[in-house]
Amino acid sequence: MTSPIKLSIVFLNFNKLTETQFTSSRLQELCANRDDIEIIAVDNGSADGTAEYLRQQTGIISILLPDNGGISGYNAGFNIAKGKYLLILDDDSCPINLTSLDHALETLEQRQDIGIIAAHIQSPDGIAQWSWHLPKSTTFTRSPFFIGCGFVIRRDLFAKIGWYPEDFFLYQNEIEVSFQVRLQGYDIFYDPACIIVHRGIPSQRPGERRIFFPTRNTLWLLRRFYPQPQLSYLIFSRLVIGLVRAISFGELIPYLKAVRDGLNKPIEKTILPANIRLDCLPFWKQNSLIHQLLKRT
Repeated sequence: MTSPIKLSIVFLNFNKLTETQFTSSRLQELCANRDDIEIIAVDNGSADGTAEYLRQQTGIISILLPDNGGISGYNAGFNIAKGKYLLILDDDSCPINLTSLDHALETLEQRQDIGIIAAHIQSPDGIAQWSWHLPKSTTFTRSPFFIGCGFVIRRDLFAKIGWYPEDFFLYQNEIEVSFQVRLQGYDIFYDPACIIVHRGIPSQRPGERRIFFPTRNTLWLLRRFYPQPQLSYLIFSRLVIGLVRAISFGELIPYLKAVRDGLNKPIEKTILPANIRLDCLPFWKQNSLIHQLLKRT
């Protein structure tokens, strides 16, 4: 029997009780009269009362994990989701309304070639939060990637590629998923009308994490998906870029650990075809020393 649930909204929480309360209340308000939408909240072992709050929400399916597993915590929510589509949010992001979200779902129904719709991310005061992951466009257009605090993906496609990578913890999971989605023959489109309000401020994560995980995970991505001789150039570039950033943060030890782990882990190669590498050119530019020096990213 086909599930009556069309959309599963999944958001991950960790020690931001106020943000979780706001997002939970807003989502329950938006979805109050929608029997075709379910809300799933995953808590990553919060110690500030977030888990207890979520447990009390009757309109939300709560999964309370014992420990902080980073972005892999999402996977617990994806696994139980019943919807044909998944809307992935952070604990500090929320759709501005359901009208634009419904339009995005209708697009996915009509366009079987699209695997992901990347939402437009903006602050509560309406200022766009642009990133190199998205095209700066006011029209519906192809996108190299998506931003993790707001996107819609086909559940069966996401399941086929294995959800988020369990070992990444933080950073670059969007890149891995985007590569895998394209390898499955699907495209990614940016929809400026599908608006997600992101209340987050510039990252307050410890500098150690902002050095270790991006460096290690990017090295894994490069080693897995890029062929020689491009691979050697990109690894050299990434090492230099990462070293400069580590020095600026005063985090040289985490950088060295990231390089060790990023280069030594056995990797199963899945070389991207040339056309996919071209579609994902912004990732190349972010990890190209020449592009960084010339500020042509």
